[in-house]
Amino acid sequence: MKKNKFWSQAVRQLTPYIPGEQPISSNLIKLNTNENPYAPSPKVREAIISELDEKLRLYPDPDAFSLKNIIASKLNIQADQIFVGNGSDEVLAHIFYAFFKQSSPIFFPDVTYSFYKVYCSLHEIPFKQIPLADDLSINTEQYKKPNGGIIFPNPNAPTGRLLSPKIIEDLLRSNKNSVLVIDEAYIDFGGISSVPLISSYPNLLITQSFSKSRSLAGLRVGFAVGDGSLIEALDSVKNSFNSYPLDRLAIIGAMAAFGDTKYFNVTRKKIIKSREKLSLDLLDLGFTVLPSVGNFLFITHKKYDGADLTLFLRENNILIRHFDKPRIRNYLRITIGLPEQNEHLVNTIKKFTL
Repeated sequence: MKKNKFWSQAVRQLTPYIPGEQPISSNLIKLNTNENPYAPSPKVREAIISELDEKLRLYPDPDAFSLKNIIASKLNIQADQIFVGNGSDEVLAHIFYAFFKQSSPIFFPDVTYSFYKVYCSLHEIPFKQIPLADDLSINTEQYKKPNGGIIFPNPNAPTGRLLSPKIIEDLLRSNKNSVLVIDEAYIDFGGISSVPLISSYPNLLITQSFSKSRSLAGLRVGFAVGDGSLIEALDSVKNSFNSYPLDRLAIIGAMAAFGDTKYFNVTRKKIIKSREKLSLDLLDLGFTVLPSVGNFLFITHKKYDGADLTLFLRENNILIRHFDKPRIRNYLRITIGLPEQNEHLVNTIKKFTL
């Protein structure tokens, strides 16, 4: 697409985030965007249907207090320690503007969620990418130097590697002059959340999403938790941009999803079990599989080109994610699907290796 003469200089300099393919065809096995293979809790559908009445003519609660109260009760925190938005991406966008517009560069890994770099470009934020270790893990010792803020996912994406709350707390002790943001989009698939640390560290902010472990990617709901002063700053940014971020259906659906703990635990345990099975199957085929605590695997093979395998799978109606970037050019990220989808994936890969 050509740059239009009416574009501002700021837009001309942007390099937008490129999401995974969202195909129109329904005969594809979609293992490329880390969506949950299981449907949302049945209670979500019931709740949304119950909200389809004349109240839709009214604006929703701008603060989504009912949703915040449910999140607060589940996480054992206060409602004023919670910020909600249209998916964790919007929440993160507000975080970058609220806390990272500093003179010093912010730190994040060189292999991580690529939207971070986009936010820096959008908000004109200086940044420094800290290289992952040779095993593609985050070495927090490299972050213990003056900075304008720190952000990374835990577990990291696309690697799936996890840091313990003990390591996070050690970093917090040495980083008291800027905000540390932990992006916990995938924490429910086997990790231990750092949310309990927010009561002790006023510069810690944690984001989570309803898109992954609660199967609500289509509703776009995310949230952040942290000290009340951090939440107040986020509210100021939100109310200067969009005072009604969540619609009525998103609020009521998210409440139902977060409230159905039984369904949540059943589906996430299924995904964890499938992840371990798929990991073993790929190891048997000679792949290097990074230890993952996400709903995805990050793999590579010494003999096979990642781009070639991605194309072969696409030709066989299977979508996965290939990142044509330094250090990970031969790696592939595979979302955990239903057991039968994972089995079909493995059988198709076997055809490629023949």
